[in-house]
Amino acid sequence: MLVSLFIQNNVFHLRVKNQLLLFWLPLMLILLTLTGCSDLPEVKPENTDNRQPLVDYALSLKGTPYRYGKASPQEGFDCSGFVQHVYKKYGVELPRTVKQMAATLPEVPKNELISGDLLLFNTQGHKASHVGLYICDDKFVHAPSQHAGKVQVASLHNSYWRKRFIGARRPRHPG
Repeated sequence: MLVSLFIQNNVFHLRVKNQLLLFWLPLMLILLTLTGCSDLPEVKPENTDNRQPLVDYALSLKGTPYRYGKASPQEGFDCSGFVQHVYKKYGVELPRTVKQMAATLPEVPKNELISGDLLLFNTQGHKASHVGLYICDDKFVHAPSQHAGKVQVASLHNSYWRKRFIGARRPRHPG
């Protein structure tokens, strides 16, 4: 009888403890999630803060006419002339052609893109025939072609650009 009471008492206490645990554990996890991470510094890719003026300037050139072989707002831009001009304004010299940019600039994985990175595309059946400047959220600004007529923003989600995307490059940090 004494053993039976002992067992019943322990079983009762275990049930109470389990119910408390089932109640408090999710609350503690939520609390830890909400407060535990608040003291951690935000992790940002290196050198993104000073790239925003560069991206803003590139966006200010939307509507500038496409002109093959040109690299100025007054004359117009081809794709490589556009990104070369934008970076030059911030003191960074880039090669003149897309092929040279692809060959000389450091490669960046697509999942590590930051604003200001260069996006490379195969639009003419050979590697690296078009370049644009990454903005954010899979959008980029570029001088697409004589047919499109002007500097504009496009999306990597667009089937044309998604199929032709071949890689990204990161010029050295401006400033």
